[in-house]
Amino acid sequence: MIRGNVMKRSAIMGLTIFGAIAILTAPAVALKQPVITYHYDNQRTGWNQQETTLTPANVGPTSFGVIAQVVLDAQVDAQPLLVPSQQVTAGIYTVGPTGTYQVVYVATEGNTIYGIRASDGTVLLQRNLGTQVPTGPCNGQPDPPVNGIKGTPVIDVAANALYVIANILISGNQQTYQLFALNLNDLTDKLPPVTIAASHTLSDGTTYNFNAQYEQQRPGLLLASGNIYAGFGSYCDGNASNSRGWVLGWQESTLAPLAANMLTDTLARTSTNNFFLSTIWMSGYGIAAAPNGNLFFATGNSGPGTYDGVQNIQESVVKLDPTLKNVLSLFTPFNVNDLDSKDHDLSAGGVLVVPAQPGPIPNLAVVAGKVGPMYLLNRANLGGFTPGGPDNVLDEVPIGNNDGYCWCGPSYFMGPDGVGRIVSSGGVEGVNTIIGVWKIQTSPTVALVKEGAAILPLLGYAGVQDAGTFTTVSSNGTQDTIIWATGRPTNKNTLAIHLYAYAAAPSSGALKLLYSSRAGTWPNVGYNANIVPVVANGHVFVASNQQLTIFGLGGGPFVPPAAAAAKPAALKAHAPPHQITGVLEHVDGPVLTLRTRAGNIARVDDSDALLIGVLVPGNAYGAQGTYYDSTGALRAHSVGRAKPSPAGWPPDR
Repeated sequence: MIRGNVMKRSAIMGLTIFGAIAILTAPAVALKQPVITYHYDNQRTGWNQQETTLTPANVGPTSFGVIAQVVLDAQVDAQPLLVPSQQVTAGIYTVGPTGTYQVVYVATEGNTIYGIRASDGTVLLQRNLGTQVPTGPCNGQPDPPVNGIKGTPVIDVAANALYVIANILISGNQQTYQLFALNLNDLTDKLPPVTIAASHTLSDGTTYNFNAQYEQQRPGLLLASGNIYAGFGSYCDGNASNSRGWVLGWQESTLAPLAANMLTDTLARTSTNNFFLSTIWMSGYGIAAAPNGNLFFATGNSGPGTYDGVQNIQESVVKLDPTLKNVLSLFTPFNVNDLDSKDHDLSAGGVLVVPAQPGPIPNLAVVAGKVGPMYLLNRANLGGFTPGGPDNVLDEVPIGNNDGYCWCGPSYFMGPDGVGRIVSSGGVEGVNTIIGVWKIQTSPTVALVKEGAAILPLLGYAGVQDAGTFTTVSSNGTQDTIIWATGRPTNKNTLAIHLYAYAAAPSSGALKLLYSSRAGTWPNVGYNANIVPVVANGHVFVASNQQLTIFGLGGGPFVPPAAAAAKPAALKAHAPPHQITGVLEHVDGPVLTLRTRAGNIARVDDSDALLIGVLVPGNAYGAQGTYYDSTGALRAHSVGRAKPSPAGWPPDR
């Protein structure tokens, strides 16, 4: 080891160590980009336009890969959230080091909230909110093995609060939903949790009460107008005589319920064996809010012939005022009865509130459901219901082969030409999913014009998983735009889900594939993997079954969970001191990424290490420590230069 200046890691100033790292990390402005709600913002665009690290030039198989794989307690249906420069303090739910970190928050079906260091996967905070509920009333399928937290939480950074709804078993088979407000720094209660309750008057004057046994909280939570909003659907329509769609709200500051709520089906009885529903689920897509606070969402199927747009609002896009008292506008496809009879929910997809566009109709929205097309709507007047058709919409386009199928949600971005674009996904069940890019034409008519497409491989072997997926978009302003997508299981042996990255600028109508990798597993094949990739500050986060996978520059290949679990155990089998030697590829805060002699990626946490010399990417370094942490990273007590040739390196242990 080459000797040099010896210094404590915590005492190093940026001009020494960090000066050598600056070329590998994003500028300070990028490190401040949070992700605090589903699909990045209340309009649900899925677009992070402040990503200055990841570009089409450096996202590739030799430069980009897996940084960390974190073991979780259960399946994850909620999207991860991210807070940069978050202080983590000591407390009863603190399980890792305290300090200020970039923290990713993950909620699981086990009712557990994790706070994880984004740079290396170290678990910092962990709290279980209560006993999860064993399967919904669907004979065990297609719901996950347990029901806990499904809807994506929402964060208010200024209030230091994370809001989340958990499905909790309180006694016997009695279940309840509880709304929590947790402090971001230690996951303790900011306010006492609230048990969710509501009632609504039906068409015959009787009272219908919210019942947690029949309601599924699937859509991402929304924080708007000083309130928290949540949508509710059903457990795979297993109790259509009891389940209905709700929108409920609470004041953020107190968690007091709003005076009004919305029930999508207020019929007291029907001629279709009291088949109600009209639920709100959207495959987990969050209820959207326009800049003026109005809410937008889609509803699912009900009994054929029961639609009236007042007492029963199924298969529709709904515009609701922030008080939840008034439905301001609707769009219902002309074939609503056919959609009902075939269980072709419009609510299989979410509603994207498009940012303001130039031209005579500036305020738009898009939506697609189980069966295409994708509709382009005028938010000022969604289009109503036109019996017999044609639908009163601005445009409708096929998003797969013919119309396609879509358990999915759209995204939005603006190209270098200043023109807005929609990213769609839809396809044929058990065959493929097509990622489409559509220009928003604003003159002389408002329409969607197909610009490019890419075909993802089989999404759901033997038709078990449904077509469609969820995309997000990253860019530096309107440059270096990448479309990210996750795939559902493609192989019954591995049950793997994948991460895909495409250059958003098409070539001859095709989107160029930049990168693909396994990103996790999804053994619960009867329940769709509605996974949303989160891209921010040079990292990509993919939460799946019992795992969070973190991608970034300098990362390596995905390690199957069994192998990943075995590797730390094998290393720990050696008596300390432990050591790792390799070429420095990447530095992210205290975490060093080394490429070992075998070509594998190894991580070293040098938070408490003595550093001998100045870290320079491309040079070889050796690290010594006494233990490996829960992520498999060596917690080093010293780091220094190693001989250039691997032949002179000591064995890793």
